[in-house]
Amino acid sequence: MRNSLGILFILLLFLASCGSKRNLVYFSDLRDSGAVKSAIQAIPPTKIQAGDILRITVNSLNPESNTLFNSGTLQTLDGSRNSSNQGAPLGSEGYLVDQDGYISFPVIGQIKLSGLTRDEARREMLKRVGEYVKDPIINVRFVNFKVTVIGEVAQPSTFNIPNERVNILEALGMAGDMTPYGRRENILLIREEAGERTTVRINLGHKDIMDSPYFYLRQNDILYVEATKYRDPSADRTLRIITAVASSLTAVGLFITRVF
Repeated sequence: MRNSLGILFILLLFLASCGSKRNLVYFSDLRDSGAVKSAIQAIPPTKIQAGDILRITVNSLNPESNTLFNSGTLQTLDGSRNSSNQGAPLGSEGYLVDQDGYISFPVIGQIKLSGLTRDEARREMLKRVGEYVKDPIINVRFVNFKVTVIGEVAQPSTFNIPNERVNILEALGMAGDMTPYGRRENILLIREEAGERTTVRINLGHKDIMDSPYFYLRQNDILYVEATKYRDPSADRTLRIITAVASSLTAVGLFITRVF
């Protein structure tokens, strides 16, 4: 009798634990011990596209030229206008790339920068400003390099990336990581680039994702973490009922074994 109740007790504990099990492991195919080395893939440079906001500064030995080229009317992130970008913090204002890929720059006028990397844009600006200023120093930065993380994460939000470099794990970390209900094997990446929208399913259970061209995010990328079936309220209620019944039966079993 006691042996039968003991076996029943073990089975009930097993069923209860299986009902609440979650797959919380990243890179489950990595070996448990030992170092694994692999070459780091080169990160493709981000290209400027319509809707980007750029911070462009000009410096030279001529203070008047500096004032002239750094005093354009800029589009701020809230849609208002500002007559100077001097001393403004990064992220507050910049030159908006219009739908045709142009910015409007002081003195020079329209300059097309879409399709260029940040370094290519800097060289283009160096050439154009160099027609007016001797040996200028040009700096080009993205003001609105941001990624959005939504779904089953602790703190869904849109995050600005100051250094213009972020991978999937870092983005999830900024969002407080996935909840226990997040599907680590089926994360959706939405990317809009060069007038095209790409959707990719990503499995963070496999180490190969670190070699994927989608491991590092681009500006305006969206990560959506889908919920597992356990997130469904009815499934949660069923799980709680099973656990409660199992606990009650276990308590009864323990009482019987002690009495008899």
